[in-house]
Amino acid sequence: MSDDQNQTPGTPGGTDRTGAVARGAACAPWIRTRLRTAPGAAAALAGLVLLTSFLAAAFPRSVEAYETRGLRHDIVSAAPARSVLEVTSPLPDPELGPEMQDAAVRDAGLAEVDAALRKMLPEPVRPDLPRSSYGVHTTDPAAGTERWLDRPNGLDPKLTFATPSALDKHSRLRSGQWPKVRGDVSVDSREVEAAVTTETASALKIKVGSTVSVPTRTGEPLTVRVTGIITALRPAENYWSVEPLFKAPVLTPTPPQGGAEPLYFWTAALLLPPDAAPALLATLNKPEVYWRIAPDASRLTGLDVAGLRSAVASLESGPELLNVRETVGPTATLTTSLDDILLVHTQMRSAISPVVTVAGVGIGAVAAVVLLMTGALIGGRRHSELALMRSRGGSLRGIGRRLFTETAVTVLPAAALGLLLAVLTVGQARLWPAVTAAAVTAALVCVALPLRTTLQHIRPQLHGARDDMMNARPSQRRTIAELTLLVLAIGAVAALRRRGTGAGGGTDLLVSSAPVLVGLIAALVLVRLYPLPLRLASRPVARLRGAIGFLSLARAGRASSSGTMPLLALLIALTTAAFGGSVLAGIGDARDDAALTAVGADARITGPDGPLPLPDGLAGQVRKVGGVDDVAAVQIEFGVVLPVAPGDGGQKRTAALLGVDPRSYARLARATGLESFPADRLKATGSAAPVPEGTVPSQDRVLPVIASPSVAERLGKRAHSIDALAGNFKVKVVGVQPLTSAVPNTDFMIVNSASLTARQTTALFVTGSQPDAEELRAAARDAGEDLVVRLRSEEREAYVDSPMQEGAGQIYAAAIAAGAGYALLAVLLSLLQTAPERTTLLARLRTMGLTTRQGRRLLAFEAMPQALLAALGGLAVGWATITLLAPGVNLASLAMSGAAGSVPNTVSLRADLWSLVLPALGVVVLAASVAGVQAWWASRRGSITELRAGDSR
Repeated sequence: MSDDQNQTPGTPGGTDRTGAVARGAACAPWIRTRLRTAPGAAAALAGLVLLTSFLAAAFPRSVEAYETRGLRHDIVSAAPARSVLEVTSPLPDPELGPEMQDAAVRDAGLAEVDAALRKMLPEPVRPDLPRSSYGVHTTDPAAGTERWLDRPNGLDPKLTFATPSALDKHSRLRSGQWPKVRGDVSVDSREVEAAVTTETASALKIKVGSTVSVPTRTGEPLTVRVTGIITALRPAENYWSVEPLFKAPVLTPTPPQGGAEPLYFWTAALLLPPDAAPALLATLNKPEVYWRIAPDASRLTGLDVAGLRSAVASLESGPELLNVRETVGPTATLTTSLDDILLVHTQMRSAISPVVTVAGVGIGAVAAVVLLMTGALIGGRRHSELALMRSRGGSLRGIGRRLFTETAVTVLPAAALGLLLAVLTVGQARLWPAVTAAAVTAALVCVALPLRTTLQHIRPQLHGARDDMMNARPSQRRTIAELTLLVLAIGAVAALRRRGTGAGGGTDLLVSSAPVLVGLIAALVLVRLYPLPLRLASRPVARLRGAIGFLSLARAGRASSSGTMPLLALLIALTTAAFGGSVLAGIGDARDDAALTAVGADARITGPDGPLPLPDGLAGQVRKVGGVDDVAAVQIEFGVVLPVAPGDGGQKRTAALLGVDPRSYARLARATGLESFPADRLKATGSAAPVPEGTVPSQDRVLPVIASPSVAERLGKRAHSIDALAGNFKVKVVGVQPLTSAVPNTDFMIVNSASLTARQTTALFVTGSQPDAEELRAAARDAGEDLVVRLRSEEREAYVDSPMQEGAGQIYAAAIAAGAGYALLAVLLSLLQTAPERTTLLARLRTMGLTTRQGRRLLAFEAMPQALLAALGGLAVGWATITLLAPGVNLASLAMSGAAGSVPNTVSLRADLWSLVLPALGVVVLAASVAGVQAWWASRRGSITELRAGDSR
């Protein structure tokens, strides 16, 4: 018996009858042999797994990282008075002796309580020690009666007194000396020292050595002597910003009385040394003990939000407040607006997360499909080899184990390297979600490839009829599966349109997978419809003399019926790229629209305090500025009372009256993209003709007006009297405009300015390609007035991204790039899967006289039907997906959160042409390029080299 017969079937090298390993020269390690046989395929698979595992691991880390940065940014950027935890308590228990009361408010006593408060704070609330402070301050200001104090309107200034801790560490001495405690200050002391900031000293005319008398309960005043003038080292920190009077005085208006103008008086603070606090206990100004604990946001993460909100709520009115009162006193309270900051952060995160999940699901789906396509390509290339092993008696388990082992050797290091790169690239996030994502990627490749390949060899396969798209007949099981997916897609789209992406404040994976399901259904439908255009096109082409067209269509029709996978990958990738591009385009368009709404044109010039008359000749000077194309002069008057309409209960309504030059205002409307302005309806003729100077116009003359919808509905078709500063006349609605540039979000009436009695220009609206900001402001300054110049470009730049918005935008930019890249990779894999067959075909046809040029045309024409199907299908499916999902996707949180000015509550998804066209065009170009390169390479090798091994089948 030969050596081959002694081998156990399916075991290379084999064993003898006794089980001893046969040591032959041909017994080489299996994995090493396979990797040496096909190093290119192994390297390509490793590269694809590396890229996919990197994206899979980076996605959860990126989401967690931008949520962490967003939380820290929201806390740090908030006003210190809102983020600080302030514990306050009235005077010490009056039943205590005077000495114990004095000790309780001195620096040592307050520092002891401060240390206890910091230790008892629940996690994850952590104090920021350098920015925290404590002390005693008066809550009821005392009147400064000294005659040398500054009095803007003759009213006495109001003075508060405080003993903030560590004053010398947060300020610098400018003149005099630091305030000190002379001996032991008690409640009976009647003289203490203080310091004031340079701003307070300048405003109130305080000098070193000045004294202020403060009334006390005993009748003997407390003298506060100013010994030093200081400057705040970091004025924006909590120490100075929680109570702004510490830093600078404030002009406070008196309460309004009737229609009289308010009077103003100074409110300021004098800062005493910490151990001088007992002297304030004798005053009549309601002294209070405080501890201001600034939260430390440097160690917070996005996962701490829920715990932080719970801890803050407990500190304000829960069990932790009882612990605070045990430490401070039974009447202590803790106040903060940190819970409001966290609420806003949670709302933004809840609005952004579902939109980001849509991108993650889309890229994950197309990556999984491309990985499966790669496995199918490798399995197809090794079909003959594995069939031979199976025919020699190899078991499915043994073949599958060997495939799993050789795949794992390539895939696991690549996945680990992708995970490492993701961890090094994206920080501030947990490790296990990234490890899970990379492990799932590796497991998909390691399991799918052996499983799919071995299942094809359960039974011996004989060559039979062609398995192509033209002859394939879908089975009942496939039809049922497709109908099930169709129902899921319809349900996901309906849920997304009805509930939106943020349904219930969470993320619904079915809703987030709506674009993927739509692409999947479209792929299945296109695969079923694909044979129809080929059959229709093949009939007229068959009558032509040339063979290239007929052969290319015949070859395209013989594509495998399993071609759903490449088409599915392409449609999901193109849909994801289109969706991501539309999200970014929607954000940009929303910010452009908001900037245009806030300004009304490319630039706007108004008076310093609302609609005041502008200097004559300013419009002419502005027209000379570089980049200015046109200037529209507008007279704006707010608060014009409208006539009472029947049925509204006598409720008074007002609107803005706009006096415009109809032609220039029509040009402004066109330049800003608004609805066409009907300038011809505002002709200054008849009763609306300009009134000659020196004559009294009739109040019965009727002016045509173009009104907003609500004003037009109120005025109806009759003429109504209007009393305005611009004149008294009647108006009649001759047109309706939903929006106007001059007064956004306000009811309005537009009249011809030539028909007004008191004509004046209160605003200039400038349009142009790029008006020069410096020249515009110089022209405004030359007019001799303190005019306000606002530019649309500067308003647009004000809409900056918060960390969460920036992170979500970066994820969508990556989704566009990844979607386009995977789409091109799917095309390449699809073409490589049939590359050997096409190369053999070219070699055979060249022996029959096919030229190199004809070979290139043949391969290009063969690749075009599927490429065009994918490209056109991707365009249609991308556009349809955006149209279907737009009502349920609100981009306001991504575009406008945190922006100042007039912002919309809803920002809809808009189809972006470039995101639709460019990836689809790239698919067609790549398919044609690969076909051309393959034809060129086949022509270089020659027919003999390709055919000498015989038929590959």
